[in-house]
Amino acid sequence: MRLDDFDPSDNVRDLGQGSGGGGGFPLLGLLPLFLGRGMGCGGIGMLVVVGLIFLSMSGGLGGLLGGGGGQPQVGQGGGGTGASVCNTAERRFACQVLASTEQTWGQLFQQQGQRYPEPTLNFYQRGVSSGCGAATSAAGPFYCPPDQGIYLDTSFFDELENRFGAAGDFAQAYVIAHEVGHHIQNLTGDAQRVSQAQRTLPTEQGNEMSVRLELQADCYAGVWAAQNRDRLEAGDIEEGLTAANAIGDDTLQRQSGGQVVPDSFTHGSSAQRVKWLRIGLQSGNPASCDTFNQPI
Repeated sequence: MRLDDFDPSDNVRDLGQGSGGGGGFPLLGLLPLFLGRGMGCGGIGMLVVVGLIFLSMSGGLGGLLGGGGGQPQVGQGGGGTGASVCNTAERRFACQVLASTEQTWGQLFQQQGQRYPEPTLNFYQRGVSSGCGAATSAAGPFYCPPDQGIYLDTSFFDELENRFGAAGDFAQAYVIAHEVGHHIQNLTGDAQRVSQAQRTLPTEQGNEMSVRLELQADCYAGVWAAQNRDRLEAGDIEEGLTAANAIGDDTLQRQSGGQVVPDSFTHGSSAQRVKWLRIGLQSGNPASCDTFNQPI
């Protein structure tokens, strides 16, 4: 994806390195990491693309996949802000993707006579403290509604390629665009409506609401890509669809050696994630992403 002409966004922070509290993420990934319905945070979320699950929708974490373990120690080092934080190849690309999403969603909101409040991209290593609580990099990328922050340990991109077989710059861009999709849901109120509904719904129905939320974020990622179709290169769309397929709940459950249990899905099957990313890519219209009133 051609983004070299974008100056890196300055809505970024370096939160430094914390020590992870528990080993690795379960390959059930995309399942609610801390899905305790009282906290609430959302994220593509991904590896455990993203990114996560709405860790809980009332104010907790959400991401592409979910997973993780233990309480991390956080806040060691870092502290930088602004575009100077985009100081590695992976970070610079992430910052350019964020800048592109800022331009795209800013224009789409303006067309509706609204202002787009931009999210902050927070880089960290191993462990981090967010407005949704503490998390480890095992959780994968996630979005936190209370502080309107996207949290990313760029080591996730290695996992995306090596563990999930989803290589390429557009696969990485999809992760970030998915988390931005959760930010859009926070602004539109969809995230809050799901959170409120989940408080009274049985677990299976609450899980379905999470799935619809995650699929909508996938669709929003596709909308962003469609709005920047002139920047796509050969193979980019296939990279994104491969990533979406790799992090479906059913695929992750099979890889973990367990049974596929649809009632436990929180992010959607591989087929569903591919479908809704494709809908966004084909339409380029946020209105096409109404996963709450359409069959998924």
